Amino acid sequence: MSGHSKWHNIRLRKGKQDAERGKIFTKLAREIIVAAKSGGGNPDANIRLRLAVQKARENSMPADNIKRAIQRGTGEIEGAIYEEITYEGYGPAGVAVLVQCLTDNRNRTVADIRNIFGKAGGSLGESGCVAWMFEQKGLVSVPAETADEDSVMMATLDAGAEDIRVEEDTIEVITKPEDLHAVRDALTNADLAFSEAEIEMLPKNTVRVEDGKEASQVLRLVEMLEDLDDVQHVYANFDIPDELMQQAAA
Repeated sequence: MSGHSKWHNIRLRKGKQDAERGKIFTKLAREIIVAAKSGGGNPDANIRLRLAVQKARENSMPADNIKRAIQRGTGEIEGAIYEEITYEGYGPAGVAVLVQCLTDNRNRTVADIRNIFGKAGGSLGESGCVAWMFEQKGLVSVPAETADEDSVMMATLDAGAEDIRVEEDTIEVITKPEDLHAVRDALTNADLAFSEAEIEMLPKNTVRVEDGKEASQVLRLVEMLEDLDDVQHVYANFDIPDELMQQAAA
């Protein structure tokens, strides 16, 4: 599991995101709007929209909210117009950071992100400075308490699984982006529950951060970025020892 995925799971266990459900719904609605705008309002013909709607349902987003978001994306009802922007930069210890945003005000967003990088000891970079360190993949997380590596492999290999990684309490299935939905279906058909299924930017290599102060700064940077309404996803290539992660989460 990448360090960022591990930190994300720790934050979920802390319950912070559950306490901010309204903020989660805002991010989910924006993704649905942009997906519907770019590929149409039919989830069966628009895989990005289908994944966005599935994630919204898994997070208990009301059906009316999902419907209105789709209608805003297709232009049936009026609403803010969002553009997709990816910002790149460096955190403490040279950690590479990708920040994917959906915003209706580019100037506000870049100012907020630059401010956060500065506060956390990092720096906002030029376009392309770190994107080459990541690759787009489908990622499905299966709780280890509900399955084992062999059963997950048997269920997903023919559906397009490229790699399976086991880390503590999670089994991760890596796929090509276009095979993500098939792997989800394969797990469902095998009665294997998964906690997340996303198209993500996974780091090709990681940066080991063993200094406690730098580790705290890196995690603070990621957390502050994720808490911005305009930010949809944050990806980073840090590898922080478990004990430092737990200390930061305490």
